[in-house]
Amino acid sequence: MTTSARRFDIALGADIGQRDCQEDAIAARFSSTKDIGYVVVADGMGGHQAGDIASRLVASSWSASMDQQIRIEAAPERILVDALPLAAMEANAAIASHIEAQADSKNMGSTLLGALFVENRFYWISIGDSPLYLYRGGVLSQINEDHSMAPKLDSLAAQGLLSAEDAHVHPDRNCLTSALMGGGISRVDCPEHPNEMREGDILIAASDGIQHLADAEIETILRTENHTGCQDILDQIMQALRDADVPDKDNVSVAIVALKQSAADSQTLTQFETNSTPS
Repeated sequence: MTTSARRFDIALGADIGQRDCQEDAIAARFSSTKDIGYVVVADGMGGHQAGDIASRLVASSWSASMDQQIRIEAAPERILVDALPLAAMEANAAIASHIEAQADSKNMGSTLLGALFVENRFYWISIGDSPLYLYRGGVLSQINEDHSMAPKLDSLAAQGLLSAEDAHVHPDRNCLTSALMGGGISRVDCPEHPNEMREGDILIAASDGIQHLADAEIETILRTENHTGCQDILDQIMQALRDADVPDKDNVSVAIVALKQSAADSQTLTQFETNSTPS
């Protein structure tokens, strides 16, 4: 789905892959009167239903908390930024409340990736392994921390203590080192200072299912579709994921955000959310 706001071009989509259910949730809201908005991605865990519920709880709770802030007229930017971790705490509390009410859900949890956009600046909070990519000057890079075993395994490979292939296929590679599970949160990536979003930049917020594609494959799509708009970029990425020869293909949810060349058009407040709708 594509949507529009004063300053931003946004497209969002999701695909179930080869799983039995969709355990991702994705949502976005951008204002029609202010150059402000957010996207949030949550990737649930805990098995059938539990992961589905966890991601919805996290995305909906975080969104509801942020909605209260971005609707405040002339809200100071510092207040909006401080709301990012507070919204994460509310999402974690929502998980805790569900676990307390449903004892069989004690192992449920979810990643959280929330990006806040204010004019030409953006901030994020990240807990887990849902990647936030920045494409700038023809180069794609992941700019948030990866709270899984993958960085540790890649470091061992770089030191020659493990082969690159063994690191890539290691059974613990996707084990999370931080997540929202209703208790203590071991690691949070939430930079205090803003990042500038420049003309030509493209941001991708996604669940880790997007990593069925190598960074080079995503980069090639972005380089080819750079001037076509976020929906065309999303369509190409989702098609490449569907074409990928990967057994037991994971769910994937993707948000593409870029600056418009013109911010003259004002449209209504927009929202999109899903944890089941294919792109």
